[in-house]
Amino acid sequence: MSGKIKKFGKLSNYLLVFILLCGVLPIVSCNEQARGFALPEGDIEKGKVTYKRLACNECHSISGIDWKGESDSLNIALGGKVTIQKSYGELVSSVINPSHKIARRYKKQAVTEEELSKMKNYNEAMTVQELVDLVTFLQSEYDIKSPLTDYYPYY
Repeated sequence: MSGKIKKFGKLSNYLLVFILLCGVLPIVSCNEQARGFALPEGDIEKGKVTYKRLACNECHSISGIDWKGESDSLNIALGGKVTIQKSYGELVSSVINPSHKIARRYKKQAVTEEELSKMKNYNEAMTVQELVDLVTFLQSEYDIKSPLTDYYPYY
């Protein structure tokens, strides 16, 4: 009887390793694409200039920058108090591939019939350095706040 238990124990160990590998390998392969990717540091003030030059404020609003959109224009707020910081990669993706991820609350107004973002493609309108500066500026506009919870504080 103990021989069967040992065999079952070995089999369950192999099964556990198999399950772990199946669960972990897809995660590793997804992150593999970003490995080694790094852009140089950006300049917040130059990013602000790029934001204005590209007329981002016709569809996006940031505190302290005049709104240039029409009264019926899409007004997507950027920056401000948030509970989760947009990562550098998310902001870069949003600028160079705006159709990649569109917030649900803007989906009806911000997409075409083909479900693509209405945001203009700026990939040929700015240099890589301008992109880096713009993303650095955008990231600096977010203020992380702790989310409110119903938990009793322990102090």
